[in-house]
Amino acid sequence: RAYEGDRVFKPRSIPMHQLETIRLELSELEAMRLCDLDGFDQEAAGHRMEISRGTVQRLLKSGREKVLQALLQSSALLIEEGAHHEDLYTDAG
Repeated sequence: RAYEGDRVFKPRSIPMHQLETIRLELSELEAMRLCDLDGFDQEAAGHRMEISRGTVQRLLKSGREKVLQALLQSSALLIEEGAHHEDLYTDAG
């Protein structure tokens, strides 16, 4: 179930009720943003997120798997915004 503020990415022309929904946690998205988009290594990303490098590694693995699963299986990808949405796209994050 999607809540107000959540973002859903889905294949065009397939009704949402016919799709499997895969939930991407905000922490998984943040780890992917820092490492894959902003170019931080896992240790630096962990420092910015205030978590261990190992946790960043686990978040990257699970987040990437979910994104690939949604793309390859034509599933809906639900990004849970949560209370820290504003922090995601700021340099202060």
